[in-house]
Amino acid sequence: MTGPTRRILAGLVALGAIGAGMAWFLSAPDRIEAAALPDHAGDPERGAVLFAIGGCVSCHAPEGAEGAEKLVLSGGRPFETEFGTFYAPNISPDPGAGIGRWQAADFVNAMTFGTSPDGRHYYPAFPYTSYARMRVEDLLDLWAYLRILPASDRANRPHEVGFPFSVRRAIGFWKRLYLDPSPVVAVGTALERGRYLVEGPGHCGECHTPRSPIGGPDLSRWLGGGPNPDGPGTIPNLTPAGETISGWSEADIAEYLKSGFTPDYDTVGGSMTEVVENTSQLSDDDRRAIARYLKALPEVGAVR
Repeated sequence: MTGPTRRILAGLVALGAIGAGMAWFLSAPDRIEAAALPDHAGDPERGAVLFAIGGCVSCHAPEGAEGAEKLVLSGGRPFETEFGTFYAPNISPDPGAGIGRWQAADFVNAMTFGTSPDGRHYYPAFPYTSYARMRVEDLLDLWAYLRILPASDRANRPHEVGFPFSVRRAIGFWKRLYLDPSPVVAVGTALERGRYLVEGPGHCGECHTPRSPIGGPDLSRWLGGGPNPDGPGTIPNLTPAGETISGWSEADIAEYLKSGFTPDYDTVGGSMTEVVENTSQLSDDDRRAIARYLKALPEVGAVR
């Protein structure tokens, strides 16, 4: 091998090493240290409201649970997607199977950055792209509430995800594209509460916003509906162009979120039944705030 050839190969190896180092750096999980958290003692009562709008029961309670059993967040519910099947984890206060050994910073990191206590990326089946828009003080309130719920020692079931989606480090690049804590829609002061509830803890966009081929939310079609990301069927368009909601008033939407009754005296069905069970626990003011925000959204045409 000649001298010039050796120098070229050495240069290529060096460039490859630099590229690999940059890729490793760019895909690293983000996190916040405990010392950087605000001095805020979590309020379980406020956390209970966030728990309701966040729909934690809908994913983490055992399938078929009723009444008080819904507060045993033992996980296990499957979510089938084109990327694999994901199983909701145990988020009860159990120190072994659940999150009982977590600290407040661990919870904030999971909700804000999708980062586990041991520094791994969580799959975005966990809707941290929405929860990242929540205020840290609200997350601490929610954490305080979760800690007083019943514990369960039910073991977590591993996700069934094949290559290349099984390479968790690659999720770091996905987050660079889609994990953004900024508000989606610019609104005036009167709509800020509704925007916060819908875009943040309510995570409505996780189902009602179309997704890219790699599963990221298409914010240019925010809440425009489309294919069901978890299976067959379609998800309704929530913007004023939506086939159903376009004829509803703010009062109609607020009532639907409270009682499940539509303006034409039909009742809520499907997966929205659990959503309304959650929103019915909100205050009238919060339900009206959500309705005002939805009615003020830019129109998005139906996905063909």
